Amino acid sequence: MAYWLLKSEPESFSWADQLARGAKGEPWTGVRNHQAKNFLKQMAIGDLAFFYHTGDEKQIVGVVEIIQTAYPDPTDPAWFAVDVMAREPLAKPISLATIKADPNLAELALVKSPRLSVQPVSDAHWQYLLDRG
Repeated sequence: MAYWLLKSEPESFSWADQLARGAKGEPWTGVRNHQAKNFLKQMAIGDLAFFYHTGDEKQIVGVVEIIQTAYPDPTDPAWFAVDVMAREPLAKPISLATIKADPNLAELALVKSPRLSVQPVSDAHWQYLLDRG
């Protein structure tokens, strides 16, 4: 199993929206970066991802599960999408400021490549963040 972080602007699609989709899940569309596209193509059913709110919030708010592997993005078939389903909210969201202040997370992609909308998360960082959220 692999771990990821997926970013979404809460004004466009929020954690509450993801929860409302239930077991049906939701296509993760609109990724328009080649490196992020390649990460989508690496995802497998059962992989888990942090759901991260961008914009004013800048925080990890929940965990989603990949329920459909990469397929042509319905909003632009030249790109890819995956389907995700909400698993659980974090008991305590983890802000970007908290993440950046923690030296144990200095190598996290969110710190090193903050603009990337789809990012891998190492097993160690995944567990470390879950323990704090």
